[in-house]
Amino acid sequence: QVQLAESGGGLVQAGGSLTLSCEASGGIFSVTTMNWYRQAPGKQRELVAVITSGGNTHYADSVKGRFTISRDNAKTTVFLQMNSLKPEDTAVYLCNTQTYPPYWGQGTRVTVSS
Repeated sequence: QVQLAESGGGLVQAGGSLTLSCEASGGIFSVTTMNWYRQAPGKQRELVAVITSGGNTHYADSVKGRFTISRDNAKTTVFLQMNSLKPEDTAVYLCNTQTYPPYWGQGTRVTVSS
């Protein structure tokens, strides 16, 4: 059973930065592709960033150049560094494993004020 725990959310002004963490327990983290999603009120869940076991990354166009996903396999943790935050980045951010079945964390809330 894989468990994911996100942290690092909070309130930040537009233009600011936050770093989110997602710590995994159970499973085989080092060989698992990890994803960050976000869900804003009234909107569909959006895939924000992906990192493969080999460190290849992919970003949504809306965050490209501002967000960076990384992982520390020794700490079984995936990070999302978010810079130049905008009010439209306000959402609950969730990490998930790209496995079958997928596992999800409980999410961490990010609020960006204008």
